[in-house]
Amino acid sequence: QVQLAESGGGLVQPGGTLRLSCAASGRIFRINTMAWYRQGPDKQRDFVATITSGGTTNYTDSVKGRFAISRDNAKNTVSLQMNSLKPEDTAVYYCFARIRSTLSNWYYDYWGQGTQVTVSS
Repeated sequence: QVQLAESGGGLVQPGGTLRLSCAASGRIFRINTMAWYRQGPDKQRDFVATITSGGTTNYTDSVKGRFAISRDNAKNTVSLQMNSLKPEDTAVYYCFARIRSTLSNWYYDYWGQGTQVTVSS
């Protein structure tokens, strides 16, 4: 019914830049919150950044001033601009969206498949 697909991960040197994108597709009626999470090696999945449908953003402290989340409501996409990357940012990054499909009156949580970001010299 609804799918999320991420792109843009890769290998980058410390201090470098990457931009992640995520596109929601399928029978979408409306998207509420969109967000990015990450899961490092042998760690739990942690919150990175979120953006409401109205554009209000929130970030985990460790990425404030370095990462920027944005969305295009017309295209059902969310992006994460990552600057000044550090080795500790290495993780699999997951896109999240709370979506109401055309087949339901309820919102459900959806996850992308994840994209690897590796920060290393």
